[in-house]
Amino acid sequence: MNKWTYLMGTGLVAFSLNTFAADEAEMGTVEEAQAMSEKAAELVNEKGNDAFEVFADKEGDFQDKDLYVFCMDLEGLMLSHAVKPDLVGKNLIEFNTYGDKLFEDMIGVAKSEEGKGWVKYNWPYPGTEDLKAKESYVITNEKGFFCGVGAYAAAAAE
Repeated sequence: MNKWTYLMGTGLVAFSLNTFAADEAEMGTVEEAQAMSEKAAELVNEKGNDAFEVFADKEGDFQDKDLYVFCMDLEGLMLSHAVKPDLVGKNLIEFNTYGDKLFEDMIGVAKSEEGKGWVKYNWPYPGTEDLKAKESYVITNEKGFFCGVGAYAAAAAE
C-alpha cells in the first residue's frame, strides 16, 4: 500500500507541476503587454471608439494568453473592457479592493507629460484568490483617454 501511495503522490505532484507550467506558458509578458497597449493606442487614433469592438473580439489581435485591452477616461470612467464588459460605464477611480488605487495611478500616468508608462499593483491571479504583482502599461491616445494592458510580474521578480 505504501508503494501505491508513493506512486500516486508522485504522479499527482508531476501532474500539478505540468499543469502549473502550462498555465505559466499561457501568461503574457510585460513586453507583450506594452506592445499590445501601443498597438491599441494606434487603433484608437485611427478608429476612435470603433476600436472597442475590435478589442472585444476574442479571435482578434487584442486578446492573447491572459492579455487584453481596457480603456478609461481621465475621470475614471471605464470606456471599454475586453473581458469584463459589465465594468463599462462605471467610474472606478476610487477602486481600492486589493490595496492599490490602481486606476487613480493609471490616470496619473496618462495625464503625465509623457502620457504613458507602467503602473504596478496587486491583482488576483487567474483561477485563484491569491494576490500577485501585476503591472499595466497605459498610454494616452489622440482621442483624450488611455488604454492599457496588464501582465503579471515574472516569478523571478517576485
